[in-house]
Order: sequence, then C-alpha cells, then structure tokens
Amino acid sequence: MAVRADLYMGWRSRLRAVMRMTEREAPAGTTARWEPTVLKPGPETGALARFHPNGTWTGRVKAGGMGPGSPEMEARGRADCEWIINGLWRSCRFEQDQFVAGEKVVTWKAHWIAGWDARAEEYRGMAVDSNGISMVFRGRLEGDRLIMESMGDPAVSLRFIWDAADPRAITWTNEIMTEDRSWRLIEEYVIRP
Repeated sequence: MAVRADLYMGWRSRLRAVMRMTEREAPAGTTARWEPTVLKPGPETGALARFHPNGTWTGRVKAGGMGPGSPEMEARGRADCEWIINGLWRSCRFEQDQFVAGEKVVTWKAHWIAGWDARAEEYRGMAVDSNGISMVFRGRLEGDRLIMESMGDPAVSLRFIWDAADPRAITWTNEIMTEDRSWRLIEEYVIRP
C-alpha cells in the first residue's frame, strides 16, 4: 500500500506533539521525562453529534435496494448512540425492522462508529452489520449535511448522507454507485431524536 508522503509527515509531526518529551525541573544529572498527551475532542468531533442522535426512524427501502429482485419495503428503526474513547468517537447501535405488504420480513442490525481522524484530517466511519458485511468510510461536512463514502475497493460503493437542516427530522439516505458511476438511491429515512 502506497503511503502519501504529505500525510505521513503530517502524522509524524502530530505524533511528536501527542507524545512529546517535556522538560521538568529535575535534580541535576537527570533527563527529560516522557508524558503522554491525551487527545481531546475538537470542533470537528463535536459537529458529529447532531447527525448521530439517539432516536427512531421510518422510511422506505426501494425495490431492488437489497439486491436484484428485492421488493420495496417499509422500514422502522432505532438508534442508540454514545461517545466512546475519551469522547473522540460516536458509536451507534442500529436496529431496523423491514416489512413487505405489512409483514415483517427481517430485522437488520448494525454497529457504526464515526469520528474525526486526526492523522487523516477527515471524518472516518466503520460499519459492520447482520449481513456479515464491514465497510470503512471517509467523509466531509457540507453545510447541514454529513456525507460519508465507502473507501477502498469494495464490491459495492455506498454513500450515506445525513441532512440535519431540521434537527427534529434528520434525513438519512443510502445510495449505491451504479456502473456509469452515478449514485442511485437505495433507501431513505427520517430520524426523529
């Protein structure tokens, strides 16, 4: 895997800042003492809270959204989110019931962790779900929207968008990249904190 020199050098300087040696007043003949610096959440981290509230949602999965031949489904879900690891990462447990013609056909579960990656200097997310799939995402803020796109070379490229223009009704969409490199909507929900 190629490492971009600019990111590597930036990471090295941040590492030195995080794990710096400090001079202390010490008796003659002693050396500097190492003291770890614990990172604290910055404004980028705090900005995530409005996109990942505890709450419930309703919406629809488009026909074909869960694979070829899958029907349109109504969905109802819930999120339980908390700050973890010194408040640097937002961790959410999702559970969603999906219905076809009023009959429950599946309960989908996932775990999502998102935060500001100090080394990459961008938002990162990681998802694992009850379909046995894991994905890593990179993201950005655009006004009231958090946009996370899958990274690497997955079999499927996804884009998640949270739109928090109305904090009482956050819109979440899941899109898939098509063969012509355009995005197609898979599912859309309104999250109510």
